[in-house]
Amino acid sequence: MKELFRKYKSVLRFLLLFLGSYIVLSLIYGGYLKLSKVDSNTSDFITQLVAEQSSAVLNSLGYNAEVIANETTPSMELWVEGIHVGQIIEGCNAISIIILFVAFIIAFSASFKKTLVFICAGAILIYGVNLYRIAVLAIALYQYPEYQEVLHTVVFPGIIYSLVFVLWVLWVRTLKPKKVVITSLNENKELQNE
Repeated sequence: MKELFRKYKSVLRFLLLFLGSYIVLSLIYGGYLKLSKVDSNTSDFITQLVAEQSSAVLNSLGYNAEVIANETTPSMELWVEGIHVGQIIEGCNAISIIILFVAFIIAFSASFKKTLVFICAGAILIYGVNLYRIAVLAIALYQYPEYQEVLHTVVFPGIIYSLVFVLWVLWVRTLKPKKVVITSLNENKELQNE
């Protein structure tokens, strides 16, 4: 059993760090959501901010957009050119995706400074891309409302998850390319010496 743990030490370390940080960050975020709701019909501050910033992006792209707090559910109504195109709910603010991103980076952490810089840069990028994702989705729903289902459930979630995947790949590639090369060179030397 001890040998099994030693053999898979790096895998177990990754799983413990990933799950541990994911659970801790999710609990903190859940606590924030619980504390931020004045009543059951009020969106949290971050969701409201994302809705307002997405509206600002739409306005900067030449569309007349506005967001209005929904009075019956914790969401923000998004209107483009006077047409209701959707609701921005807590799940649209990208915080859960940022938590997933951060947990993976922590699980593959490098030096504290390098990890912290990558987490901050990645979280800002994900947040920013999410704003544009919502704006472009709103434009698509305004112009092509018949494609609402595929746009909302496939295309636009695919964009944000693809970004997170690319960031993960970049992070892993920046961590150990030298070790892999050195290990491969050492193995080749050992094979030649035999």
